[in-house]
Amino acid sequence: MNPSLLIVDDEPSIRELIALTVEPLGFEVQQAGSLEEAEKLLAEEPPDLILTDLRLPDGNGMTVVSGAAELDPPRPVAVITAYGTPESAVEAMRAGAFDYLSKPIDTNRLRSLVQHGRNLVGEGADEPSALDADLVGQSATMHRVRSQVARVGRSEAPVLITGESGTGKELAARAVHKASLRSTGPFVPVNCAAIPEHLIESELFGYRKGAFTGATADKKGLFQEAEGGTLFLDEVGDLALSVQANLLRALQERAIRPLGATREVPIDTRILAATHRDLSEEVAEGRFREDLFYRLDVLQVRIPPLREHPEDIQEIATSLLARRHRRRDDPPPPTLSQGALDRLQQLPLRGNVRELENILERAVSLTEGAMIHAEAVRGSREADPEAALEWEEPADPDGPDFQLDRHLADTERGLIREALKATGGNKTAAAQRLGISLRSLRYRIQKLDME
Repeated sequence: MNPSLLIVDDEPSIRELIALTVEPLGFEVQQAGSLEEAEKLLAEEPPDLILTDLRLPDGNGMTVVSGAAELDPPRPVAVITAYGTPESAVEAMRAGAFDYLSKPIDTNRLRSLVQHGRNLVGEGADEPSALDADLVGQSATMHRVRSQVARVGRSEAPVLITGESGTGKELAARAVHKASLRSTGPFVPVNCAAIPEHLIESELFGYRKGAFTGATADKKGLFQEAEGGTLFLDEVGDLALSVQANLLRALQERAIRPLGATREVPIDTRILAATHRDLSEEVAEGRFREDLFYRLDVLQVRIPPLREHPEDIQEIATSLLARRHRRRDDPPPPTLSQGALDRLQQLPLRGNVRELENILERAVSLTEGAMIHAEAVRGSREADPEAALEWEEPADPDGPDFQLDRHLADTERGLIREALKATGGNKTAAAQRLGISLRSLRYRIQKLDME
């Protein structure tokens, strides 16, 4: 039996255009020209899929969105918005719509949207347990995270993943991709903080031959590499304002313009973004565009720090050891003694899962048998106490060999080393801890010969 589609719009020409486009795809079309007609059809003959305008003569299409969510089972719904009103689309997706369509209607985009909706028809909510292998932990906190991931996976809306450095935001992004209907498409991650500012636009949007010196051939950008799948923008808060403007346009228009191109290229790519920064604070300070923040923060998943669910440390540590040995094709991984587990529970683990992984790597290297004991489990400072304290012992300014430049360099070197250890080697987090930019930290590391 063919799936049914309800079109809710007060313009007969729009309803007819949509019907003519989707009927060849196998849909049985119902039409409603008002909110009253739509509510009657939802009550008497609920369709499989709904496409509704938000501006109706007798009400708001958001009523249709909420009504579709209350059906048993809930029906997937997408909304039609007037050109230049992205805020309404964002609000609809936050309310449960899986996607939106802008007027004037692009028929290719319409076909893609209803095909996506068809795949959602009859699909139950993703089981959070299916994500257990990726997002480990049996605490109530981690159960909530898996439920969030499963819920946002069904949408096409952008997702902002927040959390401290080292909590596993990319792991969560991969889980969202895996829970989505795009799971068979590519997952393309990019660390926005790791690409120099003058290269980020060409990396994201690509370029045409001759666009600049050295552009000897066309090159696809990461948006196009992720076509049909998901583009994950890690540390999106580090993007320059000029790049933010182009990213905003890509989100609004679902099209990009490669450097040197004369026209835009449509894209079918879902955007996930992550940051350890408080973007609302970045907006207030003028370092991040408010309109881009609004478009990225449609749906949100917060990854908690380890201190909020310490009861999961044992399971996470065991999973990390198993993953390490599976990756290296080693014999069965060593197990953690009760003393080692108690020790892990006592450590502050400010670098979260990343620091935990580094501690376990070090413990394995210090362990010869099949069990890791407490003495092999050392925190970041304990692993090299002399280096950790090196900068805390100031040179004597009255000494015969004192040199201010050397003393300042030694102090700076020690502070950087300490920050890197405290963050498990994460340079972005270390730079934030030191109150400098990532670019400045890289320069100082090179200048001080710390590579």
